[in-house]
Amino acid sequence: MPQRTVVITGASDGIGAAAARALKRRGDDVVIVGRSPAKTKAVADELAVPFYVADFAKLDDVRVLAASLLENHDRIDVLANNAGGLMSAREETVDGFEKTMQVNHLAPFLLTNLLLERLEHSKGVVINTASIANSLYGKIDIDDLNLEKKYRPNLAYGNAKLANILFTRELQKRHGSAGIRAAAFHPGIVGTSFAAGSTSNLRFVYRTVLGRLMMSPEKGSDTLVWLATTEPGADWVPGEYYERRKIQKATKQAYDPALAAALWDASERMTGLA
Repeated sequence: MPQRTVVITGASDGIGAAAARALKRRGDDVVIVGRSPAKTKAVADELAVPFYVADFAKLDDVRVLAASLLENHDRIDVLANNAGGLMSAREETVDGFEKTMQVNHLAPFLLTNLLLERLEHSKGVVINTASIANSLYGKIDIDDLNLEKKYRPNLAYGNAKLANILFTRELQKRHGSAGIRAAAFHPGIVGTSFAAGSTSNLRFVYRTVLGRLMMSPEKGSDTLVWLATTEPGADWVPGEYYERRKIQKATKQAYDPALAAALWDASERMTGLA
């Protein structure tokens, strides 16, 4: 059986780096992606694995990343869409989209779709790092994905994490018959730098109120590693949202099939796939 290839985005630190270390120890061919050249190279050198640098606030970076992955890797058995972040004031990317939604949802949506044929060929697993913020703050208005009418950092992040779950469910629905197995998960309250650039009260909660309850990146990566190394359909249910290796209840909108389909179609238009 060929060695598995596992691609992890957001792997220059935090749970992405922790998952990369765990999967490398298991013998997988790990490929890491990060935004910081120095930090990404440091983790790659530590593990002696290939790496790519991409800024998900630039969709052209995602297109170049996908092309490089397709050129250099004959199979992709696991794609862990782990990159993301919590922003502060509303900001539009060079592509013209609200930055939180682009970095957390549109960029991984584009990357997954550009790699879809390779993933289907490998009967691949797609793992999307979501968050409990989907339930706390998420309320998607499909006609205002860029939050031009009303913007709050928490709403933007909650919407993006809700989008991760909707994407997971719709990806499974559309491509499960071709061999794709998808899951989303909440890693828990993990001590990482994901909210370092934000001034929202969610960052305050993470850094202070819940500070003593934070788990290590290694513990936070446990469900990601579990999803990546166990058998879909036997050990876990494709299309579902997990925390601590168990199916969790997301916010009500996460189970709206019409919203999931509309978000997919809108994401295709926004990323130039349609």
